[in-house]
Amino acid sequence: MTTPSFTMEANLRSVTGRKVRALRRNGTTPMHLYGKGTSSLNLQADTALLKRLVAQAGGNTPVMVSVNGVSGVHLSFIREVQRHPITNEILHVDFYQVPTTEVMRAEVPVYLTGEAPAIRKLSGVLLQALHSIEVECLPLDVPQAIEVDVSDLDDFEKAIHVSDISFGSSIAIVTSPDELVARVNQPRVTAEAAGEEVGGEGTAAAGEAAEVQP
Repeated sequence: MTTPSFTMEANLRSVTGRKVRALRRNGTTPMHLYGKGTSSLNLQADTALLKRLVAQAGGNTPVMVSVNGVSGVHLSFIREVQRHPITNEILHVDFYQVPTTEVMRAEVPVYLTGEAPAIRKLSGVLLQALHSIEVECLPLDVPQAIEVDVSDLDDFEKAIHVSDISFGSSIAIVTSPDELVARVNQPRVTAEAAGEEVGGEGTAAAGEAAEVQP
């Protein structure tokens, strides 16, 4: 499995500290590139292009970062995105460079697909207990996401665990195989009614037992 990569063209940045506010006002966002095999670089890029990249690449897709005036291309991942607490606008982006031949760990988002029959037939409620799975693999093999089909969940006893998922031989799963991924729960109203019925029977039985005592 080879994950497609994105490209990002940046410029070296000399402005630091509070002065970067002027950059943002002019449609430029500060960046920072660091990691193994490279010197730490203060960079800047067009805000519109950077916003599009962050939305499309997320944290699991390699980004080939090139810097004007600097030779070479940096295979990197978006490590951190700082946003304004009110407007949610991007304030700063960190890129982490990784060697292409070195195994790395990554969190892979889990998306549920298909329709669980227990929802339609038994009025159950689908529960997604795990939203990401940690894996180990080479940088270019990091999956963007994993889709899990819930079509086999036709009763309340069945469940999907991490052990039921495979990414292929080139990707090792770090998350415990016993972790629950998804299942269909009984509707809450039914469960509460069952509890009330059991409680009522228990009370009646206790009353009957009291009556027969001498």
